[in-house]
Amino acid sequence: MSYDVIILGGGPAGLTAGIYASRARLTTILVEKAFPGGQLMMCENIENYPGFAGGPGMKLSEAMREQAERFGVQSKIADVEHLDLLGLEKVLYTADKEEIRGKTVILSLGAKPRRLGIPGENEFVGRGVSYCAVCDGAFFKDKRLAVIGGGDTAVEDSVFLTRYASSLHIVHRRDKFRAQRIIQERALTNPVINVQWNSIVREIGGGDTVEHVVLEDVTTSQQTHLPVDGVFILIGHDPNTKMLGGQIKLDDLGYILTDEDMRTNVPGVFAAGDVRHKLLRQIITACADGAIAAAAAEKYIEGSP
Repeated sequence: MSYDVIILGGGPAGLTAGIYASRARLTTILVEKAFPGGQLMMCENIENYPGFAGGPGMKLSEAMREQAERFGVQSKIADVEHLDLLGLEKVLYTADKEEIRGKTVILSLGAKPRRLGIPGENEFVGRGVSYCAVCDGAFFKDKRLAVIGGGDTAVEDSVFLTRYASSLHIVHRRDKFRAQRIIQERALTNPVINVQWNSIVREIGGGDTVEHVVLEDVTTSQQTHLPVDGVFILIGHDPNTKMLGGQIKLDDLGYILTDEDMRTNVPGVFAAGDVRHKLLRQIITACADGAIAAAAAEKYIEGSP
């Protein structure tokens, strides 16, 4: 069987694309290597998605999945090893030697936050460790925070987090930031922010939630305990685009380049969500991307410009 729309990736962008494509009466299959939900599944509580009163990301993800299936989206769990996107018919090849064919493909592959890979990091995800200041900052009102990183995102988000934090330490392995000068100035003149220069985090510790981090001075190797209630690891993201094999045009960081209608450089191939080059990566923007991508795929199938 050849589908009208193949959606690769089952996060908010992919699920929304599925809802819109299937409501347009397009035969649609959503392919995900694990249970749909993407990074939503990592969110302890969501309170900035309109109409969702609050709760775990799993709850919102399940509601999206059920809605997509109600409109007729087929779901398939498969590990896609490579793709052929350049032909008129698009083909996904799975690890089980199966071929999934379709007229269009929507790439909602997502992006993964870079991790430190230190003791305590995985254990405290959702219990004091976060990778998104905008998502989780409000949960740390009057708390002591540590932000790991020294680029634009880390320094700018540190300033944002001072709206909530009682104290905030930026931990940076060098003796100066990589962030833009104006962003640095805002952080360095903020009375809530202290900078731990030439330092790395060796361990995150605590009981039920984060209670401290172990810092190591990279010049002296001396270690100290810094009491904190939350750790924001903001050292960048890695888009899941390696499998594309150079078929799709990417930016310098590996994100997919699209126009405003989510079209890539390859006809019939669209991209949506965190994998796309964009300003803001949030659930609501992922959903908007997915809806637009599905509408653009419909127009492509109809032969409209």
